[in-house]
Amino acid sequence: MSFLQILWFILIGVLFAGFFFLDGFDYGVGMAVGTLAHNEGERTQLIRSIGPVWDGNEVWLITAGGAMFASFPYWYATLFSGYYLILLLILVSLILRGVSFEFRAKSSDSKKPIWDRIMAWSSFFAPFLFGVMFISMIKGMPIDAAGNIHAHFFDYFNWFSIVGGIALALLTYLHGLNYITLKTKGPISERSQNYAQALYWVLYVGEVVFALLLLFQTDFLAVHPIATLVCLVLIVGFSVWAHVSTFKNKQGQAFTASGLTLIALVALIFCGLFPRVMISSISSKFDLMIQGASSSNYTLIVMTIATVILVPCVLAYTVWAYWIFRKRIAMPRVGEANY
Repeated sequence: MSFLQILWFILIGVLFAGFFFLDGFDYGVGMAVGTLAHNEGERTQLIRSIGPVWDGNEVWLITAGGAMFASFPYWYATLFSGYYLILLLILVSLILRGVSFEFRAKSSDSKKPIWDRIMAWSSFFAPFLFGVMFISMIKGMPIDAAGNIHAHFFDYFNWFSIVGGIALALLTYLHGLNYITLKTKGPISERSQNYAQALYWVLYVGEVVFALLLLFQTDFLAVHPIATLVCLVLIVGFSVWAHVSTFKNKQGQAFTASGLTLIALVALIFCGLFPRVMISSISSKFDLMIQGASSSNYTLIVMTIATVILVPCVLAYTVWAYWIFRKRIAMPRVGEANY
């Protein structure tokens, strides 16, 4: 296993971590449109809080998929073929969520609630299905010697993966609530803070259940005991930090801590997988390893050079965009267009 192979495994993890940190609060705001807002003005206020950035945040997912395709084509082939239906449902959720922004803006007042509900439900199902996919993947899937997945319904949807899906959806919802508290003005900002203060108690229960299932249904503790325990401690620690920050009205810290919780979850998954990229429930001999799943050394060198040149430009543009749209969003005035 070469340095570049390990580097690109880490970079893909970083891309997924960036995606869940940035697009995670978009999902949370989308869910809040259906659960937090009390009237049309507040729903418009929430949508405006992510309007300039949500589509740019999804680029991290596209980049992660593209990087996986180029650097680990066998991983990409096994994952995307074995999880075809789940990935299709994720894609449908992302499409419905995207068009709901545009269709809502151009719909009459009587039809806006339809698109609000579509936005809320699609914002829930996307992280839920991502959670189901990643957690079932680390539990192990029936992968044969040729790298093909021959799975049934309960290989995808079992207690562990469902708990993981709900936990990820709840984490993104809390991340969104912390973003709303930080980004908006008025009653909805206070209400989102109150919601977060209450829901973190639910999250603690979910994290305990998730940790127990992880320890008993994966080999993470046997393969990487220290890294697994450190990541679990970080997940709980960041959650507590975010929770305490909501009570102390430290809005920036609460948002940062909830985002770091998502990053720690991605780190847990990738640390536990290493040096594998897919785990076979049939036999460990059929595990897909980093070395066997990667592209040629030449391809990895070219990709590394391109990344060193382009990534700073993308990061600079992202920081600039968030700086430009840094002001808090207020309720729309009476007579102002709701979109």
